[in-house]
Amino acid sequence: MFTGNTLLITGGTGSFGNAVLHRFINTDIKEIRIFSRDEKKQEDMRRELNCDKVRFYIGDVRDYQSLEKVLKGVDYVFHAAALKQVPSCEFHPIEAVKTNVLGAQNLLRASIENNVKKAVVLSTDKAVYPINAMGMSKALMEKVMVAMSRDLNENETVLCGTRYGNVMASRGSVIPLFVKQILEGSSITVTDPDMTRFMMSLENAIDLVLFAFSNAGQGDIFVQKAPSATMHDLAAALKDIFNADNEIKIIGTRHGEKLYETLLTREEMSIAEDFGDYFRIPADNRDLNYEKYLRYGKKLASGLSDYNSHNTHRLTFDELKKMLLSLDYIQKELILQQKY
Repeated sequence: MFTGNTLLITGGTGSFGNAVLHRFINTDIKEIRIFSRDEKKQEDMRRELNCDKVRFYIGDVRDYQSLEKVLKGVDYVFHAAALKQVPSCEFHPIEAVKTNVLGAQNLLRASIENNVKKAVVLSTDKAVYPINAMGMSKALMEKVMVAMSRDLNENETVLCGTRYGNVMASRGSVIPLFVKQILEGSSITVTDPDMTRFMMSLENAIDLVLFAFSNAGQGDIFVQKAPSATMHDLAAALKDIFNADNEIKIIGTRHGEKLYETLLTREEMSIAEDFGDYFRIPADNRDLNYEKYLRYGKKLASGLSDYNSHNTHRLTFDELKKMLLSLDYIQKELILQQKY
């Protein structure tokens, strides 16, 4: 579907956008456009790739005009630009709204105006039952995407989304922090040893995006099923991999942090379609004429459970270790340690 087409990746210099770029760069896609605010990261990427197929654009999703310009001639959009760190969004919530909500609205509006074929927005498990500003802003982004999709038919720009759990070893995530602490010989700081998180590789996350590009209709949100692990097991597995004896120090739950993450609510489970490795959440296409919907409903939610990191498949210690060893980040760190 991408042969001879142009793809725009917003936030293309981040972990996720960079991984999407590398998945496409060796295909027969016509052009990949990288849109971000960070000129230094763009320069580093430009020098590393040295590829005429990739073009770079400086801009901000908060600025509609810069998006309108870069979207001319684009066929597909993957929207990864966001404020993603829980603490920074928690202490500067209006900035999260400006980027994650209004920025997404700008991107979707500009995509429609430029007749893009399909635009996929990237959401997170933190958008489900959100207790922090980052999750709240992403939940609103999902609502904005679905609301805008209601005004479009399948022959116009298809707006859809993906919602995923924690991407292992992505920038700012806990795995690089634990590895840094291990290598420095300091205590490994675990907030709650029984806290669980979904374990998902970057490659898994990109597969989810490609599935959405291929299968999504207007307003759909796709979720990939994923296993989980406790924070204690994660720290212990990394200690074992690096043959370390660091203390695991329990420091207590941080502000805005959940005991477990949820990818689908029980209400969403009542309407979700199971695609094997994925769930599809169809758009809610009702309107404000509530009386039309009072006589019937959906499947009873009371007999269902959320899909969360406490009730998904829990990785054994050996399964978790194997998954960690499959990460390029871990392999690179192990090689560096052998050199020294």
